[in-house]
Amino acid sequence: MRSLKYKNIVKYKEKCKKIVKNPIFYDIIIVAKNPNISSKERIFTMINYNTFAHNLKRGILNFSERISRRLSRPDFKFVSQMIYGILTSQSCHLSQIARVLNERISLKKTIDRLSRNLSTFYADEQLLEDYIEKNKNNFTDKTILIIDGSDVIKPCSPKMECISRVRDGSTGEYGEGYHTLGVTALTPEKKMPVGVYTRVYSPTEKGFASEDDEVLKALKFLGKHFKKSNIRAFDRGYDANVYYEHLLKNKEKFIIRAKKNRDIIYKCERTNILTVARKFKGKYILKFMKKNGVKTNCKISIIPIKLPCKPNDDLNLIVCYGLGKEPLMLITNLKSNDDRLPVAVTKIYLMRWRIEEFYRFKKQQFGFEDFRVRSIRSIRNIDLLLTIAIGYIGIISEKHDKRRIVMELINISKRIYGMPKFVFYAIADGLFTVLAKCKQGVSDMLQKPPKTTQLSFITDTGFRSA
Repeated sequence: MRSLKYKNIVKYKEKCKKIVKNPIFYDIIIVAKNPNISSKERIFTMINYNTFAHNLKRGILNFSERISRRLSRPDFKFVSQMIYGILTSQSCHLSQIARVLNERISLKKTIDRLSRNLSTFYADEQLLEDYIEKNKNNFTDKTILIIDGSDVIKPCSPKMECISRVRDGSTGEYGEGYHTLGVTALTPEKKMPVGVYTRVYSPTEKGFASEDDEVLKALKFLGKHFKKSNIRAFDRGYDANVYYEHLLKNKEKFIIRAKKNRDIIYKCERTNILTVARKFKGKYILKFMKKNGVKTNCKISIIPIKLPCKPNDDLNLIVCYGLGKEPLMLITNLKSNDDRLPVAVTKIYLMRWRIEEFYRFKKQQFGFEDFRVRSIRSIRNIDLLLTIAIGYIGIISEKHDKRRIVMELINISKRIYGMPKFVFYAIADGLFTVLAKCKQGVSDMLQKPPKTTQLSFITDTGFRSA
């Protein structure tokens, strides 16, 4: 809607505090901060949805091509179509993904092909490794890695392969389903969670050893692709000697929330961790705002300790009061002479909640728990492809206030309460709104261009080059 005359556009353009440059999808966008300009007078010209959608498709395909360079051509096409289909349909149903692909064959044939490829795709580890390697510029030496598990409940699917009894984290009840383990890396600037590891497993699966073994596989994977200086953050469910031994042996930085029954060595004596924590009432202050908007002053102390399983390694116990009835107790091998260390460790652990938002977004926005495949390999592959698709959202959201395309996706999503801090929902809704209008999928864009026939007359006449 144009509420200013064209002459006024030139006049106010110089006075704008922020002007979005390099127009690709619009004629003019001016975000005016001049007090003389009302909010109704901000200019947003009409979007060319065809050009906008084409550039979005090209960005998704370029991302898919980057992470699939070592895959065969059929596997690359499958990965590209799945990532595009998941983002466009906002669903894990193969039927919904097939519908947005809009191929020139029957819908059933498309669904059969996707189902067959899911069950026969064995390059999952290679795809995940390339996905991390090609996006390492989005991670730094200070990137925080958050490790946590979740669950997938399938109460009405008793015939699924290797389905087992799991605890539903949202209700606390037990039901049929699968265990999942995920790792997210927080982006440097906005601290957005980007999935870098995921695995669905079941105790009834052949070759399954233990849950500790699955976690150690994830830690070894992180040790291979990330530096030791990247801090690993764990919840209290991972307060076990086997994890401390692995992390200390490989000299990897970590923060683990301790349980109340944990024994530690304090002043050369073995004692309960809660008993030691209650002796300290907090030397440092952290101002923190809870979810309900209430501000609180957290009192934090740092205590040098050791663990009975690793008595030769010096560790620190961070005790934080003010977040609950019992003190928050964190065990870490981070060391510094800076007095800000206890507050920094507490802040880093509190960022662990990002992975909970990641899991909630994965289940609510894309209906991950409602997938309709039965084999364990197909389940793992669709989990991996969904994680990579959400990773694409996380990567482009890192500079959502600077990138033109992301700003307009958020604007198209029409949020009720303005710009949220967790922008994944807004970007996903914007992608759905734009790409769902397309009458064509990406099949034509995946075709190789035909060979040129410019010099074909030389072959036809029998001439050959020397």
